[in-house]
Amino acid sequence: MNAVKEHNANEELIKKYNVAAPRYTSYPTVPYWTNSPTIQHWSNEVKKTFDTTNKSEGISLYIHLPFCQCLCTYCGCNTRITVNHNVEDVYIEALLKEWKLYKEIFAGIPRIKELHLGGGTPTFFSPANLVKLLKGIFEGAEICENHEFSFEGHPNNTTREHLNVLYEMGFTRVSFGIQDMDPKVQEIINRVQPLENVERVTKEARELGYTSINYDLIYGLPLQKKSSIINTTNTVIQLKPDRIALYSYAHVPWVKPGQRKFTEADLPADEEKRELYETARNILESAGYVEIGMDHFALRTDSLYKAMKSKTLHRNFMGYTSSHTTLLIGLGVSSISDTWTCFAQNIKTVEEYYDSVNKGVLPIFRGHILDEEDMILRKHILNIMCRFETNWLNTEEYTPAIFGAIASLREMEMDGLIERVPFGLKLTGEGRKFIRNICMAFDARLSRHIPEKQIFSKVI
Repeated sequence: MNAVKEHNANEELIKKYNVAAPRYTSYPTVPYWTNSPTIQHWSNEVKKTFDTTNKSEGISLYIHLPFCQCLCTYCGCNTRITVNHNVEDVYIEALLKEWKLYKEIFAGIPRIKELHLGGGTPTFFSPANLVKLLKGIFEGAEICENHEFSFEGHPNNTTREHLNVLYEMGFTRVSFGIQDMDPKVQEIINRVQPLENVERVTKEARELGYTSINYDLIYGLPLQKKSSIINTTNTVIQLKPDRIALYSYAHVPWVKPGQRKFTEADLPADEEKRELYETARNILESAGYVEIGMDHFALRTDSLYKAMKSKTLHRNFMGYTSSHTTLLIGLGVSSISDTWTCFAQNIKTVEEYYDSVNKGVLPIFRGHILDEEDMILRKHILNIMCRFETNWLNTEEYTPAIFGAIASLREMEMDGLIERVPFGLKLTGEGRKFIRNICMAFDARLSRHIPEKQIFSKVI
């Protein structure tokens, strides 16, 4: 009887809180950027943050490599589909031109603490061209002693040479997109990759000395069943990656037309989708993985777990990181940069991006200057995302938005999602499943301007 009551209560929570919600890689979220900086203002903010933090912290670099040989229909990233590898040289040249523009703003030697190659498919690029790119980035820069360099690799086209040359360039972390091992699921999302390819790249990475290997898994994919998530998760833990990202599939066909290959009838419904997550989560935790923030799991030997325990875990446009630099520079199409006081996003099309950097103009097209309230609310949302708790002990931060958040949290407390403590809150085990909803309580911009149409994916 108790099990039935618990099941019914869980079902009611899912129905109640399965709303469209941001993933909070930033606050304010991109749709609510309203105060865009001019290029001059952006340059000034970059310079100011660089001068203040470069020596003590270093900087982070995200480099977007958008090219893929085929379209994975579940994907929500900014990609360019092509089989023409001649695009590599032209794109690298443009990236280095953009980086030169930033180095001119710095007027000092950048100390690179974090670097991530994302995509697209970074391993679309030949090993020789990746070395060419990185040598250009490192020229006139200093690499911090405890740096973290990582890249995303496709198991089908990541060669031992890719792994070797990147390791020699200082990379010790790699993330492989696995998604699901079920052949039917792989076929409908156009991401067919044999298990032997995953095994090969994992083995080779370890042999070369990579200290952190991540697998991306997705739950809620079309045709995905409980049996396939069990098989996928059990297969994955046999290979024992150091980290696992267990993402919820975001069905946004109005944004990504490739997702129109399937309909909502092909997708697991709310409670069924939540069961997929719970099933995978239970298997991972039984195998020794610890839940980190939202969507992530790590072994206790991994730096992500250690950062969570030491409360140094950070979240930015690159995802969760084990260290924090105030300045993040994004290079390449659609990349987003952050000076902590200001955001800026690059142009989204390759052709317009080339045109801008060839003219010697930073290729940003929108951004947001954070006001005082934004900075306060950003802190609380980051605390919830990274520490599962936050507090408002500093009375100087009290704003109408904070009082509004406190009022919104009362119902979540009654539903057992949070525990109120003096001048703060802690997420319960159940609340961690609804972390985006809890963050929404602090999202003053969203509460003041509810969108007329859906612009975010649902929580479940």
